[in-house]
Amino acid sequence: MTIQWNDYNVRQAQDELIDEHNQPRTVAKRLIHHLASFSDEELDTARTAAELAIKLMGITFTVYHESGGAIDRAWPFDIIPRIMSNTEWQMIEAGLKQRVHALNLFISDIYSKQQIIKDRVFPAELLANSENFRPQCMDITPPLNCWSPICGSDLVRDQQGTMYVLEDNLRVPSGVSYMLENRSVMKRVFPDFFEDYTILPVDDYPSQLFATLAALSPRPTDNPTVVVLTPGIYNSAYFEHAYLAQQMGCELVEGRDLIVENDNVYMLTIEGPEQVDVIYRRIDDLFLDPKVFNSDSLLGVPGLMQAWAKGNVALANAPGAGVADDKVVYAFVPKMIKYYLNEEMLLPNVPTYLCFDPKERDFVLDNLDKLVVKPANASGGYGMLIGPIASKKQRKQFAEFIKENPRNYIAQPTLALSTVPTLINHHIEPRHVDMRPFILSGHTTQVTMGGLTRVAMVPGSLVVNSSQGGGSKDTWIVDEEACLTC
Repeated sequence: MTIQWNDYNVRQAQDELIDEHNQPRTVAKRLIHHLASFSDEELDTARTAAELAIKLMGITFTVYHESGGAIDRAWPFDIIPRIMSNTEWQMIEAGLKQRVHALNLFISDIYSKQQIIKDRVFPAELLANSENFRPQCMDITPPLNCWSPICGSDLVRDQQGTMYVLEDNLRVPSGVSYMLENRSVMKRVFPDFFEDYTILPVDDYPSQLFATLAALSPRPTDNPTVVVLTPGIYNSAYFEHAYLAQQMGCELVEGRDLIVENDNVYMLTIEGPEQVDVIYRRIDDLFLDPKVFNSDSLLGVPGLMQAWAKGNVALANAPGAGVADDKVVYAFVPKMIKYYLNEEMLLPNVPTYLCFDPKERDFVLDNLDKLVVKPANASGGYGMLIGPIASKKQRKQFAEFIKENPRNYIAQPTLALSTVPTLINHHIEPRHVDMRPFILSGHTTQVTMGGLTRVAMVPGSLVVNSSQGGGSKDTWIVDEEACLTC
């Protein structure tokens, strides 16, 4: 028995591979025809092969429980890829580059003249109550004046097909290793697909990342010492830390492996201390340096902030970059682009209501059953209210949260996120997706050819996070002209 695409129900959301007439879109024709010829047994074999590859490759993520325990689980992966045309991707790429450029200028401005506040484009009270603004970073200029060399911006598509930026991740964005490993798994399971399609590569990301980091080196050397600083094996993203260090040929270190002497950072090795030029840090600001932030932290390096402030070591991303990693600040990105670049935004924001504004707060409180409410600095899908499926009790509770701390909340309309066909047992069913491309900024700006597509495995669910039952897909950027011959 083969897949019956006639039974595929596109529903109200836009499906990215199947159109409203249940026909494959141009970019997906060859893939859909190929999949339609598979028997149940062949699909099971492919899925089993993918699951086995994930286990053999050791691709895991960590789920934390309220009891304090943590469980390592195999990375959830769906074998049907998401496909987008290169023509569309080039427009998305331009929008992401524009956005990251403006965000880096904003962070630089906030830690120097704060001209955007003086010109009344950005409210001073938002900065005063920012959870991620670090006064310790004032008047520091990082290498290349780039505060966030690595950014991950989350994209969603609505029912009209418009691609929106949902949020920006400028502190310690994660997930790129899973994007790379998804591609590796697909090449193992469906090598013939990569002969039939011209799929733009993502494999060069580790070398691009290393070049971006090496360019930040404060020492004029052709061979800077770059390390990846991890909190350790119990961190949920430890797999990624180890993977990227290995792929870049860098040392993976913990705080105890580094020391600061004479405002320089050294890595302890069996051959003696080795000066470190660049630290790709995967530790939150408050744990980086117990002399400056959390004095109880055992994860960081005493004296690290002073070494960075004096320009003797580069930190990526820079401490304090999280001031722009705030869902309230997110709402001002269109104004930032106009203010700093004198350009119109190429990739739109999701319409956003700011609860610190009295009129917008009243609207939100009156429409909680229609909106999604998010805390300013939460991540992973936690701490938010999805109004249409929330109980009256939950909406009442969130109304109190908003009234008590309006600065901490935004609200957005509930988008019917686009779907992609997903293998559920022996059936192909639509599931909602988002995507996180990664943008590297330095002397030049580069965007991954695609990104980490996350998929909600539960029917109708909009929650794509792996920690809450979501899965992932490989993302293919393909030449649309080549597809016209399918």
